[in-house]
Amino acid sequence: MTTLDTLRQIILALPTTEETTSWGHPSFKVNGKAMLFWNPTHDCPVFKVPFEERDHLIEMDPETFFTTDHHRPHPLVLARPDRVDIEWARQNLIRVWRDQAKKAVVKEWDAGR
Repeated sequence: MTTLDTLRQIILALPTTEETTSWGHPSFKVNGKAMLFWNPTHDCPVFKVPFEERDHLIEMDPETFFTTDHHRPHPLVLARPDRVDIEWARQNLIRVWRDQAKKAVVKEWDAGR
């Protein structure tokens, strides 16, 4: 089961990330840009993904990934916490972080790995 606490540990281990709230619920940002939201209605994480990837994930694994009318216009996918693979989540979060963090921060993090 992928929990909010597990996702929090993954995200906050990445440099310059922060936990915030959006609409009164947990969300995480880097460089002022959202990385992940927690959707209280569905009690699940909302991941940033390109539209094409979202559609592919939903088509290939509808038991895990889904969207809603509210989220459909955005490059986001919701994931059922009891089904989403933690390694997929980790790689997605690192990819989003790399895209949104300051380049100098990413370069420094890469050098230290």
